[in-house]
Amino acid sequence: MGTLLYKSPVGGIFISAQDGKITQLYFDGGRTTPADLKAAEPKTAEDKAVLQKLAKELDMYFAGELKEFTVPVNPVGTPFRKVVWQALQAIPYGETISYKELAERINNPKAIRAVGGANHNNPISIIIPCHRVIGANGKLVGYGGGLGAKEYLLELEQK
Repeated sequence: MGTLLYKSPVGGIFISAQDGKITQLYFDGGRTTPADLKAAEPKTAEDKAVLQKLAKELDMYFAGELKEFTVPVNPVGTPFRKVVWQALQAIPYGETISYKELAERINNPKAIRAVGGANHNNPISIIIPCHRVIGANGKLVGYGGGLGAKEYLLELEQK
């Protein structure tokens, strides 16, 4: 397993990889220390390579040059959450949907709250684009990186 702290326009992003796949990507909020990163340096060339590739893809994404990530991911979660996360990946770049629409897309229209919970617990934000889910009234609601980061990402994708 290995980790990386990526400095983005909206703050630090903590990224983990294991067995050559991204397992976590979340907004750090200043919690990760240099000692944490040193202790979690990539142990394998495979993890180091996927972390470096993702850093390059994030550079391109934040420059408005990348619309789809190619790094392999392995989000850990329940079967239901994995279905929701798969549906999130099908939301096109630059588009948004509501939690209700997301529940309908997974053929479980009554599971709006459960879909919201899965969205909230998404371990690989940005790549699994939970920021593209908004309230039914069109307003931005909750985001692990903060509403400012969510707004930034959505505006970036609208350009």
